[in-house]
Amino acid sequence: MGTPTRINRNWTSLFFSLVFLLFAAMAESSRPCTAGDSGPVVPTTPLVAFLERVQEAALKAFGGDDFDPKLYVDLSLKRNLSVTQKAFDKLPNTSDGAVPASDLNAFIGEYLKKPEVNLVVAEPTDFVRVPEGFLPAVVNRKVRDWALEVHSFWNNLSRKVAAEVFDLPEFHTLLPLPMPVIIPGSRFREVYYWDSYWVIRGLLASKMHETAKGVASNLISLIDEHGYVLNGARAYYNNRSQTPLLSSMIHDIYQRTDDLDFVKKCLPALRKEYKFWTTGIHAVTVYDAHGFKHTLSRYYASWNRPRPESSTTDKETASKLSDDSDKKLLYRQLASTDESGWDFSTRWMRNTSDLTTLNTISILPVDLNSFILKMELDISFLAKATGDSRTAGQFLQFAQARKHSMNTIFWNAKMGQWLDYWVSNGTTCQGTHPWKPSRQNQNVFASNFIPLWIDLFHSDRALVERAVQSLQSSGLIRAVGIATTLTNSGQQWDFPNGWAPLQHMIVEGLVKSGSKEARALAEDIAVRWIRTNYVAYKKSGAMHEKYDVEKCGEFGGGGEYVPQTGFGWSNGVVLSFLEEFGWAKELKIDDCN
Repeated sequence: MGTPTRINRNWTSLFFSLVFLLFAAMAESSRPCTAGDSGPVVPTTPLVAFLERVQEAALKAFGGDDFDPKLYVDLSLKRNLSVTQKAFDKLPNTSDGAVPASDLNAFIGEYLKKPEVNLVVAEPTDFVRVPEGFLPAVVNRKVRDWALEVHSFWNNLSRKVAAEVFDLPEFHTLLPLPMPVIIPGSRFREVYYWDSYWVIRGLLASKMHETAKGVASNLISLIDEHGYVLNGARAYYNNRSQTPLLSSMIHDIYQRTDDLDFVKKCLPALRKEYKFWTTGIHAVTVYDAHGFKHTLSRYYASWNRPRPESSTTDKETASKLSDDSDKKLLYRQLASTDESGWDFSTRWMRNTSDLTTLNTISILPVDLNSFILKMELDISFLAKATGDSRTAGQFLQFAQARKHSMNTIFWNAKMGQWLDYWVSNGTTCQGTHPWKPSRQNQNVFASNFIPLWIDLFHSDRALVERAVQSLQSSGLIRAVGIATTLTNSGQQWDFPNGWAPLQHMIVEGLVKSGSKEARALAEDIAVRWIRTNYVAYKKSGAMHEKYDVEKCGEFGGGGEYVPQTGFGWSNGVVLSFLEEFGWAKELKIDDCN
């Protein structure tokens, strides 16, 4: 009698599963999907709105290929806003509506301050010229001297917010941060979220633990004020966050310092950030072929207007579109792509030659969900360190569930890669969505291998080995580093550019795998990357934001602005690689062959 009962139960279970899938499919097909925009918007400030007008006037007055719209929204007031606006409104206009260049220059000089005055150079309190125990495995004298030069750049990039920003915050777009900051460099005069992780990795290699804590504490203060870490420390970034790596910063600082009090102060903010990224507009549910639901996260900015720091550029991009609702959706896509850090790349585009086809808010990205999984693991680890076993267990379960969802939705066994999943193609939908294999983006991106950076994936040895083999044959590993994509589009997060964060995460992931072969590959990539940084530095006297992975010693290009120097995360990754792998006395640094 037992066998028929089991069969009946199995048929009953199968029946209800089929009914669930039928109704889910009907609900999905009847759910409205529109090309318009109806998402939330965080309002801007009156000062930002006014400075956008100045930016537009400056484009008409000064123009030129080197015009940088960000400069104008970084200006601050000398007098109150109402007085300044009245003076601006009285400026003469030419027949085409432009303010004469001489009049606009005079206005800016009288009423506005340069961005540099808002941040004061401040030497870090824990900086020493030659730190004790600095990079002990670097025995090559030439490399060691260069590494000390890179270390010295923390002095050049260290600032503190000027007192006037605290006294009159409404006069500034710069946000008042309590601790000294490390800026990326050049046009990036303020703190940026995900840059800060590699800055901290470099600071830890430089034994600057207190400065590292200060960098993280500033980001915690943004969560306390806004509910999430802003893209950057400017008022115009209040509508979006950026790649969530704060938990990784706290984890790595604790590993070096054993400062449990610091961890206890940070944990409530980490839990608040976790909620931001895993609920509401950032959360999307996909159900698989068995009817099981998988909730993953996406990038989604609360903004549907031109980005203030690139307002004139965005308006020009959107001028190709005639419908206002299409323009609003494009503006949200642009801001949401900024939230990803990959601004811009064919990774997010339906048509790789047309930026207006950005589809970021309809994509579940592999790397974002890797970072959130790491956040879950980090919170679990840090909670356990403080004695909170309940939270530790809860977040470990969250991490295990997300790993399962990522392997279900993202993993492509044939390619041996985790692939971004396109929930829809150019439309915005709510609710749950059926998983379709055709929605995996089968183009090769460096982000397809970011799960290697997450310890939890290394429990599946066969899967990791398959991913490492896929990386080796992917075409991404080039002469001097890992390419971002294989498409040369002119966008900066495309071929042939290589970026320090991507090199670091993939190399460190290979090391974490425990495989000798993977570590050898990791060291080979790191050595090539260090060399191209060194050769470029010797040629130009600067560290660069990005590099051309096809040509040793050449920095990258493309995108919305001219190549930048400084540069926070490039410095941090070089120091981190040298800390991990060292540099042998006989190993050449200036030979790219």
